[in-house]
Amino acid sequence: MASAPVTLDPKTAHLQLIVSEDLTSVRYSDERQQLPDNPKRFEGQFVSVLGSEGFKSGTHCWDVEVGKNSLCCVGVMTESLHRKGDIMSMSGLWYVWHSNGTYGAWSPPQPSTPLTVKQKLQRIRVELDWDRGKLSFSDPDNNTHIHTFKHTFTERVFPYFYVGCKLSPLRMLPVRASVKVKQHSKR
Repeated sequence: MASAPVTLDPKTAHLQLIVSEDLTSVRYSDERQQLPDNPKRFEGQFVSVLGSEGFKSGTHCWDVEVGKNSLCCVGVMTESLHRKGDIMSMSGLWYVWHSNGTYGAWSPPQPSTPLTVKQKLQRIRVELDWDRGKLSFSDPDNNTHIHTFKHTFTERVFPYFYVGCKLSPLRMLPVRASVKVKQHSKR
């Protein structure tokens, strides 16, 4: 399973998003940046950015620190989904969202599914098994499953991030693997 931290593609970043120089965090700004027009760039109300590497096979995992963010989405999006119009009316997007203490899972144009989360998430782990058609989200801090989408993927998907809050940026983190070793007593 590939578990390198995601790097962000600044060419896709909405004009109200500021991507860090090292391409591993993104924050919201009230000011629209003056940047060249790019056909890959998100426009309109979807203050989003994609990861720079897409996946068309295999198993991939990444962690996102959401911190104090009160409005954000984390998931994946197909390469062909348009970024200029109303992306919520088309299929090709799967994510979990957080808005002021409420959580949900959504794959437009289907209705959003409310999620029960016991405590505010600080990090979200995304696990994509492209070949098996499984996209899972969990809380790596307390090893709790959040939601799983099942879908037969037919094209490249990219990590997807939406940020609508200035409290804290979304940060891409390396996945910290933990291995438990069971001790056997000698007789």
